[in-house]
Amino acid sequence: MYGTVRDQLRAELDEIEAAGLTKRERGIHGPQSSEIEVAGREVLNFCANNYLGLANDPRIVAAAHTGLDEWGYGLASVRFICGTQELHLELEQRVSSFLGYDDTILFSSCFDANGGVFEVLFGADDAIISDELNHASIIDGIRLSKAQRYRYKNRDLADLEAQLVAASAARRRVIVTDGVFSMDGYIAPLAEICDLADKYDALVFVDDSHAVGFVGEHGRGTPEHCGVEGRVDITTGTFGKALGGASGGYVAARQEIVDLLRQRARPYLFSNTLAPAIVAGTIRALELLASSGELRSRLRENSALFRSLMTDASFDLLPGEHPIVPVMFGDAALTARMADALQRHGVYVTAFSFPVVPRGAARIRVQLSAAHSEEEIRRCVAAFIAARDEVGSPVSPVE
Repeated sequence: MYGTVRDQLRAELDEIEAAGLTKRERGIHGPQSSEIEVAGREVLNFCANNYLGLANDPRIVAAAHTGLDEWGYGLASVRFICGTQELHLELEQRVSSFLGYDDTILFSSCFDANGGVFEVLFGADDAIISDELNHASIIDGIRLSKAQRYRYKNRDLADLEAQLVAASAARRRVIVTDGVFSMDGYIAPLAEICDLADKYDALVFVDDSHAVGFVGEHGRGTPEHCGVEGRVDITTGTFGKALGGASGGYVAARQEIVDLLRQRARPYLFSNTLAPAIVAGTIRALELLASSGELRSRLRENSALFRSLMTDASFDLLPGEHPIVPVMFGDAALTARMADALQRHGVYVTAFSFPVVPRGAARIRVQLSAAHSEEEIRRCVAAFIAARDEVGSPVSPVE
């Protein structure tokens, strides 16, 4: 039987390769850092989600070692049987306190967190109104629900209001958005979204994975940045980016929402939770964020410097202030050649093209970190200039 299936799968893989969309994984030797070793060569790392540079911070590594020694390697059980340690309860309390929510529930990833919410809270009588560019985990989570589904154009408040009107007969309505859209670095207009939620009696759900820890004055994410803390009913996020870069996710929400998720969220009920070492390291990351804003300030400065230098060098950047900086080339093949040339010039980045981004909007997504030095940022910009000279002048993105 597999012979026929193998041929079908091989044909599909060949189509992906022919379209230039094959994703290749390059092994890194050693820990995550601003400079990494790939294929025996040191290169600058400008494509990690290591926003605050904590993925290999010695203070977090030490806390993880202590957690391993004191709490063991794994849980070998789901939470409601015998898989809850006091350490997990402490992390939930700390996240709730940090973000200003009644309670928090941990998941093994933010993908699982987003996969666990919608089926539990929204049924056939309810409506989910989702931004068209929301993360794949949100899309998959919504598919698990029997709720009516509405989609609005990215950050388009007029279209959002039209969808809210269309959903007015639903028992419950929820507006669902990423806090930061990861391919563009754009921040959702949460103040206006919350105003519409008030007007149409809707809940607000925000996935803040690309914001928690560093966006906002105290790093509490896009609700803090947009001045709507206390008005967002459900926030999901990850520990796999700014908060230590390991793994794990959470839902922080109003008490009854978290209570019901503990009873019915399938990814929570049927999966082991975070390993103790990761919990201990994440608690330490939250302590570091609470004690100082130095890393957040450095990240903002690094992002501004990179944007300024690249603009001066006549590269086409999507506007913004987030450390996600899309460098636009438009043509997919050209973008792939640029990424390859950049690696030859000592910079590790990834090209993104359709279907990950719209046709004609291919880009290299550069991600800044507080771990980058000014010298490393200048070397990165110099590499972009050298790569451009090597592959030829980039075409302008399609309007």
